Amino acid sequence: MKLKVYFESSEDGGYTVYVPSLPGCISEGDSIDEATKNIKEAIELYLMPVEDDIITDEKVYVKEIAI
Repeated sequence: MKLKVYFESSEDGGYTVYVPSLPGCISEGDSIDEATKNIKEAIELYLMPVEDDIITDEKVYVKEIAI
């Protein structure tokens, strides 16, 4: 999966990075490399299913797909 991420220079130094296609998925870092590493981790956590989101009903069929 490829996502566009946007880096903004912070007034205090470093970068804030966000993913417009994933609302609220934001991170930061002191350098572009650190911000990139941090946003990758944030994206993984953002996309990880939460137990409360999982529907457990006999009528529901769950299939994992790759995008």
